Parts: sequence; C-alpha cells; structure tokens
Amino acid sequence: MDTLQAIILGVVQGLTEFLPVSSSGHLQLANELLGTNLDPENNLTFSLTLHAATVLSTIVILWSEIWRLIKGLFSRTFTPEQAYVLKIVVSMIPVGIVGLFFKDYIEAAFSSIAVVGCMLLLTSILLSFAYYAKPRQKQDISYRDAFIIGLAQAVAVMPGLSRSGSTIATGLLLGNNKQSVAQFSFLMVLPPILGNALLDVLKGDFGGSVETVPLIAGFVAAFITGCIACKWMIDIVKRGKLIWFAVYCAVAAVIALVASIL
Repeated sequence: MDTLQAIILGVVQGLTEFLPVSSSGHLQLANELLGTNLDPENNLTFSLTLHAATVLSTIVILWSEIWRLIKGLFSRTFTPEQAYVLKIVVSMIPVGIVGLFFKDYIEAAFSSIAVVGCMLLLTSILLSFAYYAKPRQKQDISYRDAFIIGLAQAVAVMPGLSRSGSTIATGLLLGNNKQSVAQFSFLMVLPPILGNALLDVLKGDFGGSVETVPLIAGFVAAFITGCIACKWMIDIVKRGKLIWFAVYCAVAAVIALVASIL
C-alpha cells in the first residue's frame, strides 16, 4: 500500500464512520477498486490506526459533552450525567454479545460485495423510513430506547449496514430528538470501538505491509475527515436531511450488486 492509497482509505474511513453510508461497506468497495488489502487479519496495524483516528475525532468534536459526563460521574448523588452514561452502558450490551461471540463468523460469512450491496440497500430503506416518519421529538433517550438503539448497532456489524445510519434512524423512529439521537449515536460507539480494538490487540499479529509514512498519512486523513464528518453529520440530522443519504446508499447498492455480478 502506497501513501496515496493510505490517504484515500483514511478519507473513506473518516467520512463513512459518521455519515450514514457504512464505513465497512465503503472500505471493502475501496479495497476492491484500489487493489489493496485492509483485512484486519493481514494488516491489523493499519486497521487499528484508522479506527484510532476516528475515535480521536469524535472525542475532539464532542469533548465538551464528554468532559461534562466525566465530571458528572463523580457526583455523590445520581445525576443526569450518570444516567446518560448508564444508558450508553445499556446500549453496549447487544453489540458486546455480538462482538464477543459472532463478529468473526459474520465477517467471514457475509464479507462479499453482493452482501454489501444488499445491506446498503437496507440502510437506504431504513433512512427513508426515518425521514418520512412523523417525529415525536422526545427530549431524553430512555433506557428502553437506548437498548433498542444498541440492538440496531449490533445488527450493523453486517458489512454494508451503516452503524450511524442504523442507530440514528432507529432513534428517530422511536421518537427521540434529532440532536440528542445524533450525539448519543456518536458517543455510544466509543466504548465498542475501543473494546474491539483491545480484542484485536490481544489476538492479532501486528505484521502487515503498511510502512510508517502511509500509516501516518492514513491516520491524519481519517482524523481530519472524521472531525469534519462528525460535526457535519450532527448538523445534517438536526436539519432532517437524511433522505439524500438514502438516495446515495441506494445508488451505491446498485453499483455494488452490479459489480458482484460482473
């Protein structure tokens, strides 16, 4: 992998981690087009580097909220911040079970361009439902809603099914406030990403073919685009413009399905 390929993959990861278009699906499509190999089993270091960059971009953009939650955890009384963190923990239960017991099987069984196309189409349908649904605009995400949104995140382990698209759309369909759902979606993914990275570190081989310069270039590209996409996505959800991503996912799904046949 050369530096330009690493930058392109970093940009794809940074943008698609937050935009509701599936980072795993787009990385798989990008790998096919570029002829690179981002399979974590063969290049764990580069994969972890891109994920570290998007985690850092989330922390940077949402730092004020994260710091507020951290400070609220140390209160002697049960605070709204503690309740919020507990809801994030509740949302982690489904994806934790899937990640520990089924993730490798799912990736091995369903990592094909045809499946990516089908899951992108499902993402498009889900975003369309969320766009046309009549919102109730609940201000606070309940524990029940947090768990259901967590189920959506667990299902989004499927390559091509957008994690942010699934969680945000599910939260909106449950009648939650747009900004609250977007913020919760981006915060709730931090522990699973870090947990998954830890599992990869414990079981992985840090070999691979990516040299230092492409590795750094990929990290910087993913971090910068991740910051832009995270902030942009929160504004998009607030304005209710998810339908354009539904259209994009539908087009990408058709391309992927046609490519799988040719």
